[in-house]
Amino acid sequence: MRDGARAMGEILIRGAETVLTMDNAGTELAGADILLRDGAIVAVGTGLKTTGEVVLAQGCVVTPGLVNTHHHLYQTLTRAVPGGQDALLFGWLKTLYPIWARMGPEEMFVSAQVGLAELALSGCTTSSDHLYLYPNGARLDDTIAAAREVGLRFHPTRGSMSIGESAGGLPPDSLVEREAAILDDTIRVIDAFHDARAGAMVRVGVAPCSPFSVSRELMRDAALLARDKGVMLHTHLAENDEDIAYSEAQFGMRPGQYAEELGWTGADVWHAHAVKLDAAEIALFARSGTGVAHCPCSNCRLGSGIAPVRAMRDAGVKVGLGVDGSASNDAGNLVAEARMAMLLQRVAHGADKMSAREALRIATRGGAEVLGRDDIGQIAPGKRADLAIWDVSGLESAGSWDKAALLLAGPTRVRDLFVEGRPVVRDGQVVSFDLGRAVARQDVLARALIG
Repeated sequence: MRDGARAMGEILIRGAETVLTMDNAGTELAGADILLRDGAIVAVGTGLKTTGEVVLAQGCVVTPGLVNTHHHLYQTLTRAVPGGQDALLFGWLKTLYPIWARMGPEEMFVSAQVGLAELALSGCTTSSDHLYLYPNGARLDDTIAAAREVGLRFHPTRGSMSIGESAGGLPPDSLVEREAAILDDTIRVIDAFHDARAGAMVRVGVAPCSPFSVSRELMRDAALLARDKGVMLHTHLAENDEDIAYSEAQFGMRPGQYAEELGWTGADVWHAHAVKLDAAEIALFARSGTGVAHCPCSNCRLGSGIAPVRAMRDAGVKVGLGVDGSASNDAGNLVAEARMAMLLQRVAHGADKMSAREALRIATRGGAEVLGRDDIGQIAPGKRADLAIWDVSGLESAGSWDKAALLLAGPTRVRDLFVEGRPVVRDGQVVSFDLGRAVARQDVLARALIG
């Protein structure tokens, strides 16, 4: 058992119209069964038997659970904030920072519950989270507790900001921390929560917020700490033109060069956005195994641009999807994010440049690769039992000739979702915790922030 969860028996998913395995060959199985036992997939085929629960999947497409590689869960409390709705990145941040400074532990916990539930309903079984501010006693522990209650596989990252306005940074001084304290608390949360085992429900990462909110020294020290502890590294990079201009003015180099100089490239690193990477930076990421969290809806919302995903994929860069924060999206629907990723590459490069299946692969196996997970992202014996079941017998898929092309004509809400073989969503409803109560509390907390 993991994380104190109860032992699980068998579940047989029977008779799926199509199973999209996301294996190396891109195998698609018709009329297939999937047998789950003790949190793992033990068999995929036809005519499978069980003495456990049977979940009928006729008229359904089954995919691996989607993987969200970049989020700021606390921002589900600040959707559609006036004054930030039509701003570019830096102006948007300056509008939101004072509001976020009024949050505390309960806001972090409840917003994470609601944000993770929203992801679950969109087919997501694994999510990272980039929490880089800790006002009024908030801790990374708050979001980890929420993820445990919701039941999603979780990659929380201990973010940080250390350069406030008085030192030339963007955030107010009240939201920055001393760098020694940041490193000490990062060690604490890794030691307390990180699980390096296969099938882990929690893996902690190290994540200074961005090159414009922490010092060169903290970026370098964070990389050294992460490698000493054997955990992954994450930050924002090359998000928009302002980001590039800041890097060139402050550091005398482009963001990719700055990252490489400070040890922020490699298979244990993934960067959010990467909208403005040039050809040399793309080659650097491909050569070093550095991953990218592509956040198309947020990049559209903030006017940041279209990330060069086609060029990255063609060069061999690992690319996953991220919904980003709900204050810049303003949603947390990962299958809708995959559709947007597909559409933007078509707009930029032509209708034949990204298929629905490739975009869905980025959302599943691509995200798993970015997060350094080879135990999820596929439907195959030995992989963890993280599965999304999509009902393609309804309105959204009516008339579709290819029901497996979910991103062209299909639902944006799952029928059933299993994480580690445990049900999180059944019949379109979250069953792992009381979502209605959390939403009601979230609305109360948001109104208090407005006041």
